[in-house]
Amino acid sequence: MDLLCCETTDTECRAYADPVLLDDDRVLQNLLKTEERYSPSTSYFECVQTEVSPPMRKVVAEWMLEVCEEQKCQDEVFPLSMNYVDRFLSICPIKKSQLQLLGTACLLLASKLREPSPLTVEVLVFYTDNSITTDDLWSWEQLVVSKLKWELSAVTPGDFLVHILSRLPVPRTWDPVMVRRHAQTFIALSAREYKFSMYTPSMIAAASVAAALHGLDWTGKSGYGLAGLLDELTRITAIEQDYLQGCLEQIEEMVSQAVTAERIGGASHQVTGPPLSGAPQRPLGDEITSQEKILEHEKAGTPTDVRDVHF
Repeated sequence: MDLLCCETTDTECRAYADPVLLDDDRVLQNLLKTEERYSPSTSYFECVQTEVSPPMRKVVAEWMLEVCEEQKCQDEVFPLSMNYVDRFLSICPIKKSQLQLLGTACLLLASKLREPSPLTVEVLVFYTDNSITTDDLWSWEQLVVSKLKWELSAVTPGDFLVHILSRLPVPRTWDPVMVRRHAQTFIALSAREYKFSMYTPSMIAAASVAAALHGLDWTGKSGYGLAGLLDELTRITAIEQDYLQGCLEQIEEMVSQAVTAERIGGASHQVTGPPLSGAPQRPLGDEITSQEKILEHEKAGTPTDVRDVHF
């Protein structure tokens, strides 16, 4: 039986990691075997969707992440909701005006699976600035679970974090909570980007751990070096090092672009006024349309282009 740990002053409690499950390699192996079952198509924008594009997906993903942060959702909610979004878009074409509605329905479902107190329909409708109705959201919730065939317990990168960190030779003097939080941040950022759909959750988790430890200079202070760290991650996950290296480079590039965009956005806020505060309530139709016009005008080639909309 798991012991409970209260992480906040509220009544919400989370279970301590169960050492029996962490030490049993069968649990990790089952996760590795199961993850591809819940993987979306890597080419649905070319093969399925005609109106929706990667930059539009990113606009909605950033809004969804803001909602999760504002509502202090569990770290697993946002990546799981984006898994639902990608899997739905892999099999069902939609109009661009329906993309925020899809994202809202996926947030509702993910919070029901991973939150002790799920987001309510009324709160989510409020965050869309009432651009959708509760009936719309309930109908799309049913549509999403139907299209996904009720397979909602998807494996996400966060499911691998504790298994990977518990098997790495990280000394006790290092704060595992800090490492995990850094890795969870990289996982959340990667969930916004369509290009990471080519990587499995275990690859993203392992590369995020590598990026976190490398950024905290564990690779230098431990003497392992980055190559030694990747060797350890390959030993734990059986993922080829070339794939891990490629995913790690994508994460580092993404973080670099995010920092650049944040600086540009900060300068823009200084000119036009203070940044938005409070609940990020907004319909995204105008942003998606503007994004489409920018794409057509400037021929933006990647979803991580700094010309993307950042709230």
